[in-house]
Amino acid sequence: MFNKQIFRYLTLLSILFFSYNFSFATHNRAGEITYEQLSDYTYRITLITYTYTLAPADRPELDISLGDGSIVTVPRIEETYLPDNYKRNKYVVIHTYPGAGTYVITMEDPNRNEGVLNIPNSVNIMFAVKTILQINPYLGQNNTPVMLNPPIDKAAKGLIFVHNPNAYDPDGDSLSYKLAVCLGDNAAPIATYQLPQASNEIKVDPISGDFIWDSPQIIGIYNVAMEIEEWRQGVKIGSIIRDIQIEVVETDNNPPIIGHIDDYCITANDNVSFTVTATDVPTEQITLTSTSGLYTLENNPAIFPQPTTAYETVSSNFSWDCLCEHVREQPYLVIFKALDDNPDQSLVDYQNVNIQVVGPAPQNVNLVSTNFTILVQWDPSICTEVEGYHIYRKNHKSNFVPDNCELGVPDYLGFELIASVNGRDTHEYVDNDNGDGLQHGYEYCYMVVAYYSDGALSYASSEVCEELTAGVPFILQTTVANTGTTDGVIHLEWMKPIDFDEIANPGPYRYSIYPSNDLVGSSFTDPYYVYGIDNTSYDDINYNTKELPRIYQMGLFNQDINGDWNIIGAPEEASTLFLSLFPSDNEITLNVEKNVPWENYQYVFYRKDNTTELFDSIGYADIPTYIDKNLINGVEYCYKVKSVGKYGLDVIPSPIINFSQEVCGIPIDIIPSCSPVLSVTNNCDSIRNELIWTNPNNSCSNDVVKYNIYYAKSPNIDMELIKTIEGANDTTFIHYTETTLAACYVVTAVDSFNNESAKTNKVCADNCEYYKLPNTFTPNGDGINDLFKPFPYQFVEKVETKIYSRWGAVIYQTDNPDINWDGNNMHTNQPVPNGVYYYVCDVWEYRLYGLEARNISGFIHLFRNEGGVKTDK
Repeated sequence: MFNKQIFRYLTLLSILFFSYNFSFATHNRAGEITYEQLSDYTYRITLITYTYTLAPADRPELDISLGDGSIVTVPRIEETYLPDNYKRNKYVVIHTYPGAGTYVITMEDPNRNEGVLNIPNSVNIMFAVKTILQINPYLGQNNTPVMLNPPIDKAAKGLIFVHNPNAYDPDGDSLSYKLAVCLGDNAAPIATYQLPQASNEIKVDPISGDFIWDSPQIIGIYNVAMEIEEWRQGVKIGSIIRDIQIEVVETDNNPPIIGHIDDYCITANDNVSFTVTATDVPTEQITLTSTSGLYTLENNPAIFPQPTTAYETVSSNFSWDCLCEHVREQPYLVIFKALDDNPDQSLVDYQNVNIQVVGPAPQNVNLVSTNFTILVQWDPSICTEVEGYHIYRKNHKSNFVPDNCELGVPDYLGFELIASVNGRDTHEYVDNDNGDGLQHGYEYCYMVVAYYSDGALSYASSEVCEELTAGVPFILQTTVANTGTTDGVIHLEWMKPIDFDEIANPGPYRYSIYPSNDLVGSSFTDPYYVYGIDNTSYDDINYNTKELPRIYQMGLFNQDINGDWNIIGAPEEASTLFLSLFPSDNEITLNVEKNVPWENYQYVFYRKDNTTELFDSIGYADIPTYIDKNLINGVEYCYKVKSVGKYGLDVIPSPIINFSQEVCGIPIDIIPSCSPVLSVTNNCDSIRNELIWTNPNNSCSNDVVKYNIYYAKSPNIDMELIKTIEGANDTTFIHYTETTLAACYVVTAVDSFNNESAKTNKVCADNCEYYKLPNTFTPNGDGINDLFKPFPYQFVEKVETKIYSRWGAVIYQTDNPDINWDGNNMHTNQPVPNGVYYYVCDVWEYRLYGLEARNISGFIHLFRNEGGVKTDK
């Protein structure tokens, strides 16, 4: 760093010394830093600068700060002379970093070229570029994007200008773009930098990277900066700040026009081909070119014959046969450029085309069902780059056909991602609903999606659906027929198995019904039996339906020749509806809990009429919650709920109707008022604190009846109740304290149900500054104003006072708060002469946070003559 500073200072001195004779010696116009990762910690770092060829200054080598404390002098390995007096300079260094971390790579060089309109005094402003390198072994190897378009361009005054860096990321990482500030000394943003003037706006499209200037107003040279950020798996892994120079010219020429080209989405191993056409006036020749990372691919690069030139109309054909290895999450950007040869000023038009390469959909998805599982199978992808597969399930058919470039399984379909399996050759999955077994009564539909290492998804497979194999009864009702603690009744109904094969599973038959006194089946007890396959109902009696839910597990069994009962298929489970009430102020919230294999699509809520003793519906909802409002506090209300549902198969009867138990509740106000808004004022003359607060009944409540006032001497100690004021309209309180006015207060509102508002409105007031000293006194022995002492004071612990002569000698000092100086020198006990004396006093007062010292100082006028001046009050 020291050597770099010496170089900078010597260079600056040289420039200042020769500035008179070489006003065009400065040369830097644009540039950027990129890198390639060669091994774990070794990188090839490339600096590109664009300079003014007519300037005598040249840089065959430049210093680059590598971000790890190293500053290396890097030789130029390539220089390319460009039109309009531009030169492209390339510097390359290979460097090994000490380990993982974030490194800021910078280059600074004096100076920028003269006359940059949006960088005042640009000729004396340092030129700098910066790139951030993040080495993170968990994210894998990384290379910066490659900028295929140079950072120098021309714009026409009054016309919309678009520039795109055509950043190509060889790793397929996501890129984002934004405006930045050009960098100067220490690679920091230039303080005087400003965006160029525009008739409408200047912006950067964060996705495409288009720098859009709408529109240039003043001809001249401008520099702008763009930050290109690199993202992987949602993590920012690097960025480049690119310095761009744009020359605005005035011309009557209009640029050529490239015809619109749509973006493309193609499946791996397919071809994309289209014709690019540009037009201009008949007298101007058009040159059509293109840049893209696709032209540099190792395998199957894209083809675009260029440059192609013609008058008035020029065309060339783009063609690319993509491969599986080209599948990635981010699209490939291709930029086409048309340049005219107008003798006054050449202008260009650009056209961006995004080409997305998508993995093919998994093929030949097949389902094999059992009594409670489904085996999902598919063919391995033809793309060896596939990392694995996502399996999606839904219990209704969607008939989904993806649109062009609609990848994966869209959320709006309602499919659930049930599993992901790793490995291209893994091509089956057993769905048993995470070990719980799939429920009967539905048609289960599946789609499979292949995924790639960068997160890219293939098209979804065709949707394939299947039912579980037959063999289980379908529970239809678990309805509470009677509510009671000892005489409750639950009525059960079910449907015998669909398409049941009695030859393969001969009788006799019985249904076994296992109850558990909860909603989850934590402890199923001995079963009830119902004999005969056609007997499909049962009443569970003498159960406490008032206080407890109940869930049932049901299975169909047949008896073999040995007399043993064997289950046919996996048992189903279904619970009662259990209604809970949550009373509040003038309302009760009804909440229904259940655990059933069918889907309830409606809930009807009933309330008992206290006059007729009949239940009437009061509302319905598609969720198991309802709030019954405008009730009277203290009155009992009774409720029950009806659910309406169905299975996913049309052969099962619907709707499925069930009722909950009856339950009663009493609304009560348990919601406190909002807190009053409090203000506290010191009345220093009367030595009291005056409190005033708002009445919540005027805003957020209607039944506040009293207030509690809490007090503490400081914010750090607990509040104590000091007063309760009855009545909502009395909103003031005067507090006389004993030792200090410094205090904290909270006022809470209490309603008619004794709910107290939160203690969230603490307000603190500090002590008054009572201790003050006069500026004159007359120690002449007449008994009036003979002592220098403070005015009447309160809440002072002690003072430390010193009184000085005009020569700075201490003539009196005391720690007595009353001071009581009689005008004598404490060393000689002799009266001091008339004159002006200076005092310094530290006053220890009781304040909000305890005992604190306050310093006061001033002048004292001492008069001994008879009839001296009275103290200035």
